[in-house]
Amino acid sequence: MIINIDCTFFKGDIPCKPHKENGYHCDDCPSYKKISNKILIIKLGAIGDVIRTTPLLRKIRKEFPDAQITWLTYSPEILSTNWINRILHVSTENIELLKNLNFDWLINLDKDSIAISLTNSISAKKKSGFTIDDFGHAKPISSKAEEDKWLTGLFDDLNKKNTKNYMQEIFEICDYNFKGEEYILDIENSGIDWNINKDKKVIGLNTGCGGRWTSRLWITEYWIKLAKDLVSCGYEVIILGGEQEDKKNKLIQKESGAKYFGYFSLKVFMDLLNQCDTIVSAVTMAMHLAVGLKKNLILFNNIFNKNEFYLYGRGEILEPDFDCECYFTPICPNNCMQYLSPEKVLVAIKKI
Repeated sequence: MIINIDCTFFKGDIPCKPHKENGYHCDDCPSYKKISNKILIIKLGAIGDVIRTTPLLRKIRKEFPDAQITWLTYSPEILSTNWINRILHVSTENIELLKNLNFDWLINLDKDSIAISLTNSISAKKKSGFTIDDFGHAKPISSKAEEDKWLTGLFDDLNKKNTKNYMQEIFEICDYNFKGEEYILDIENSGIDWNINKDKKVIGLNTGCGGRWTSRLWITEYWIKLAKDLVSCGYEVIILGGEQEDKKNKLIQKESGAKYFGYFSLKVFMDLLNQCDTIVSAVTMAMHLAVGLKKNLILFNNIFNKNEFYLYGRGEILEPDFDCECYFTPICPNNCMQYLSPEKVLVAIKKI
């Protein structure tokens, strides 16, 4: 029999899509699509970083429409099977698989030990991003990787001077120019009938920021004040967050009159975010989801270079009115987020 192992639909161990849908065999299949290039992307985590790397797929698919794209990550659930042929979770089995393949292009945009080790050990004709040096540290493969993501990661003063957003940096590392390519997110309807009044503008307030960088946290009393003011102004206000924020969010709901539905799995949380017109959030996963969902975004920032974030003309970045030295610091000694007032946020929401 003729078996087209170089077809983009070929699975190797189970029937392919054209066979399942139409009964085709390889010798008479009109859907045969020869793989032109084999490309591996290594972007492991966190989820927000994985999401904001997806615009790169638009450029790669445009240049290599028949490529077989493989992506290795800790967050496979957020990636789109419509754009990626093979999405692999980081595991011993999958790492062994990749080590036994030959790629045309390997793109590694992470600098942790697993990623840089794999860049060194996986065979590819072309490699972009970061590999490993003789001491076990991340090493840039090209001058663009050195300029855009390596040196700025080593020195805070260089990071503060950076004027490029994240997408510009990763596009340049891959020898592309960023031209506003959007995030890629697959949205699923959760089937939940949310009790939301869509006759009003719906404002989502995402109150968490994860456990690592608690310097980003806004005061609970400020969330209550903002939610209460928004409700008084006639907005439909939804409190958002995960399990870590549940107790706080119940308090905000009780004190403000806003709505809080609880915490959910990622896909259901995305559906809830998608009900909102505008989302208020610190730099966290929900912020990247909001960008991917093309929502208006009010973004709180205090410890990062704001030039890193690109909101596609759909948002505004707010920072405390306080000159603080907590740059890339997990805990702020001044609690500088107290100097970002609810009144300032309310003005920004009305404006947007």
